Amino acid sequence: DTSLAEVNSFSPSVPISPSSMINQYKFEDGPELRDLFITVDDPESHITAIETFITYRVVTKTTRGEFDSSEYEVRRRYQDFLWLKSKLEEAHPTLIIPPLPEKFIMKGMVERFSDEFIETRRKALHKFLNRIADHPTLTFNEDFKIFLTAQAWELSSHKKQGPGLLSRMGQTVRAVASSVRRAVKNRPEMFTEMNNYMETFSQKINVLDKIAHRIYKEERDYFSEMKEYGPIHTLWSASEEDIADSLKGIASCIDRCCKATEKRMAGLSEHLLPVLHEYVLYSEILMGVLKRRDQIQGELDSKVDALANKKTEKDLFSEEIGKLEDKVERANNALKADWDRWKQNMQWDMRSSFTNVAENNLRYYEEVKLFLTKMLIFHYFSEEVHGFS
Repeated sequence: DTSLAEVNSFSPSVPISPSSMINQYKFEDGPELRDLFITVDDPESHITAIETFITYRVVTKTTRGEFDSSEYEVRRRYQDFLWLKSKLEEAHPTLIIPPLPEKFIMKGMVERFSDEFIETRRKALHKFLNRIADHPTLTFNEDFKIFLTAQAWELSSHKKQGPGLLSRMGQTVRAVASSVRRAVKNRPEMFTEMNNYMETFSQKINVLDKIAHRIYKEERDYFSEMKEYGPIHTLWSASEEDIADSLKGIASCIDRCCKATEKRMAGLSEHLLPVLHEYVLYSEILMGVLKRRDQIQGELDSKVDALANKKTEKDLFSEEIGKLEDKVERANNALKADWDRWKQNMQWDMRSSFTNVAENNLRYYEEVKLFLTKMLIFHYFSEEVHGFS
């Protein structure tokens, strides 16, 4: 695995923000080094005759010269974020575009339009925009700037200009479909290793995601049972004068254990589940990026084969091949730089997330250890009073 201290080598042809160049190293990231700050907050519900949807306030503060103002405030709905992601994929097919939360986050665990759902989505949208802002190339994308600055009617007008990602890419995908198999054969070893890495990573991260959700569900069921268990002892104490104090003490211990469990659940839902699921989505994105790189390679290979079989129009084919070679080289350089950057961020995120969970577990067990000891003493005392064995 790439060391966290390993230095990335970005393509010199790619424009790089001084702040983003430094911010890629999370150890050295500091507010004074950034020139673009984005906040997603203040969700609002909108109910129309056709649909119900949520909009979020997006506040941008910047010192960049290409912006006309130093601060912007706009409102965006989820579909606007989807539009931005598709435009970034269209403009940068071999860069790793950060994932958006799915239409339904944590399906089966929270209800759509509930406060928990909306807050989970808000955090994910906030992270999505800030990952783009910190990216050395994506941060300069013109559609990203329009997303941050345009009023609703201006953004709506801009969306109508030009075809979308699927229609633009459809022709290219069809044109190279027959050559994809050959592209895999001619793929440089580096990208074969990337593909193998992602296949393994995808399997492991999906397993971790399922295990984490199962742990959270079991913890939630345990918490629900404890919430009922405490009041039972309080009611019991009213009918048992001899052990009333002991029963009340047990009820108090259960209540404190319940609160400690609730804190641990909050840690899982805030720090572990979102990170794991984000990288489940990243694994799908990266496999797509690798396929698009193969498609570009396949287009080049098909032209080279066509040139070998043609006796005429060699000059025209040679010119097309030269352009495709440049395109493949740019795609390879962009993906290699983004790959190193992504692995650094992934390793940092995973380390931070699991360290946080471990520390929360230590605090939890230290906290409940005393309560459980007291509970055992109270139980023992009540058994002695009643002459139980």
